[in-house]
Amino acid sequence: MRLKKIFSLLLCLVLTVSIRAQNTETDKGIQEKMKLLAFLEGNWKGKGSITRADGKHSFDQTEKVQFKLDQTLMLIEGNGTAEGRSIHNALAIISWNKEASNYNFQSWLSTGQGSKFKAEIKDNKLYWYPNENMQYVIWINEKGQWAEIGEMKRNNEWFRFFEMTLDKEVK
Repeated sequence: MRLKKIFSLLLCLVLTVSIRAQNTETDKGIQEKMKLLAFLEGNWKGKGSITRADGKHSFDQTEKVQFKLDQTLMLIEGNGTAEGRSIHNALAIISWNKEASNYNFQSWLSTGQGSKFKAEIKDNKLYWYPNENMQYVIWINEKGQWAEIGEMKRNNEWFRFFEMTLDKEVK
């Protein structure tokens, strides 16, 4: 009876180790989807503007973008300042959802508020959608700069309220 218990424990241990070993292998399909976002990787710095009800406001912006966890996640840290004070401090993680076949764009603000958005790659541009009537688009322009716009839909027309152009920092 004792030998049977020891054998059962050993079998459980072997199965547990085997399952864990299988789960630590990186999913190459996820890596391939994430590679489509490689154009964002790096440290970026530049200027932008946002239009609100009280007019157009300019700001300075940095974005630090890096792959994490064997290139299965992308981490983006953005910081905007105007007149010497922080006006935007956010952290985002982009991942590939294999089951749903789409990108997840999850972000948090310095207030602790977090949100999850739909995102997709179209024509070498990253689109993310805070809601059905708003979109942000990020791409690399002809000068090699990070170009980003934010648009809202009003009466079936897109109105641009946000623009940003950043240069990649050379190490």
